[in-house]
Amino acid sequence: MRNASVPFAAPAGVSHGRVILAASLGTGFEWYDFFLYGSLAATISKQFFAGVNETSAFIFALLTFAAGFAVRPFGALLFGRLGDRVGRKKTFLATIIIMGSSTVLVGILPNYQSLGLAAPIVLIALRMLQGLAIGGEYGGAAIYVAEHAPAALRGRYTSWIQATATLALLLSLSVIVLCRAALGAAFETWGWRLPFLLSVVLLVISVYIRLQLAESPVFQQMLAEGSHSRAPIRDAFSDPHNLKRMLSVLLGATAGMNVIWYGSQLYTLYFLTQVLKVEQQTANLLLAIVLVIGAPSYLVFGRLSDRLGRKRLIMLGMALAATTYFPIYRAVTHFANPAIEAAAQRAPVKVLAAPGSCSAQFDPLGRQRPVRSCDIAREALARAGVPYSTESVAAGSVARVHIGCSGGVMTDIAAFEGAQLSPQQLQRERAAFSRRLNSVLAAAGYPLTADPAAINYPLVLLMLLLLMLYSTLVTAPMAAWLVELFPARIRYTSLSVSYHIGAGWFGGFMPAVAFTLVAITGDIYSGLWYPVIVAAVTVIAGVCLLPETAGPGSQVSTALERRKGTP
Repeated sequence: MRNASVPFAAPAGVSHGRVILAASLGTGFEWYDFFLYGSLAATISKQFFAGVNETSAFIFALLTFAAGFAVRPFGALLFGRLGDRVGRKKTFLATIIIMGSSTVLVGILPNYQSLGLAAPIVLIALRMLQGLAIGGEYGGAAIYVAEHAPAALRGRYTSWIQATATLALLLSLSVIVLCRAALGAAFETWGWRLPFLLSVVLLVISVYIRLQLAESPVFQQMLAEGSHSRAPIRDAFSDPHNLKRMLSVLLGATAGMNVIWYGSQLYTLYFLTQVLKVEQQTANLLLAIVLVIGAPSYLVFGRLSDRLGRKRLIMLGMALAATTYFPIYRAVTHFANPAIEAAAQRAPVKVLAAPGSCSAQFDPLGRQRPVRSCDIAREALARAGVPYSTESVAAGSVARVHIGCSGGVMTDIAAFEGAQLSPQQLQRERAAFSRRLNSVLAAAGYPLTADPAAINYPLVLLMLLLLMLYSTLVTAPMAAWLVELFPARIRYTSLSVSYHIGAGWFGGFMPAVAFTLVAITGDIYSGLWYPVIVAAVTVIAGVCLLPETAGPGSQVSTALERRKGTP
């Protein structure tokens, strides 16, 4: 058996452009499917979770989105093993078929009114199938491109893989915007299915393109030499050095990267629409413009990583995000809905309630209705998108919503105890309380929706673009860095598991965790603590535990070329 290094460049006659296009288009399609659900979470919550209160329905819809992420590490194990045993090409061809089929089925799935509880259960099952497929997709595409790329261009080539996630989000938003504009109100009832069904076309194109690919030259050489792993999971996890590297990658790279990506792109859409009450179509257009402007930065930062180093750029992006997320999101509020910011300063809202009388504003099973006065008051405020704080008062008191101003109390609205009311009476009383509360809030200057005329569009776009630049700075060099950190014979398994635990168990739960924190605390910015803390921990771990693999002072300059051993 030869011990020469395995070359990481395409064999003669293989076009680098064709390799990049085939891998990127397939990955982009899979992300398109995945982001359709994320972008339509508010609409889907009404279709499949009609049996719970509005706040819980939206959070439950986000958790269903997150369910696809929760199973991604298991998909990484399954498809990572196949990728290291039978090849890169066959494995990510299987993942795209699974992903596409699941997406089409979401488009024809009957809703809660038709199937009852079975509808959300089947939806979750389809989301989990999509998550399993994604668990094998990213690693396969990144490795396939990297194993064809010249060493000096690896960051540049693999940055196309990273860019496809953003381009897929742009495509999903564009399709949604066009369908909304064409169908109007019908989009909320049945038109939302069209973007899922249209993915059939993309599925056929992507499968055809991937069928034209040859196997990775690195895997072909390992097969010829008999040096590929026959038990990749055992080999990856039984080697203490490789296991340590996988844990280091999780803590020092992928966890922070994924919370920054979702915090800088997808969460901004939720923040604009659910918190700031910007009209859905307007928010989609704003994000789409930012994605178009910012997408080329993936290629810029990917190329820079070949010259300056992967680790340096990634750590810089995470540090910037961790230190500036709060002021940037406050600026988004100031420029997108200045009325809510002014009202919160002029007439802050408090829920005055007895100690222990408030529960979390989240009931995923829908088995409870808010019947205690504190819960009724906080649910109405959360539904109105009004920031508030909670203050303890004497035990036994009925909760009140206190709206204050600099000149004294503007008003005090008492909620009601609903434990003794029938469901019909409770619903009527809740609706009446919400109307009274909204009337007073409007008088205090709290808007029910963001005023389009008051939105400072250029500065909102600037803030969103700044968030996206953080995301691209962190993600553009990531694929090349991860590939360079693991030996070829167990690379698919090691990379996929490390990446997808970070993506699935940290990044994927970011929107749901963030909005749960907002619902519990009443502070519209409290959800940002999650990405800020994770990113800060990742910076510390990455600086201490992981080496640089490219650029000046690289500590692992030849790691990618080694078939065996741990870098």
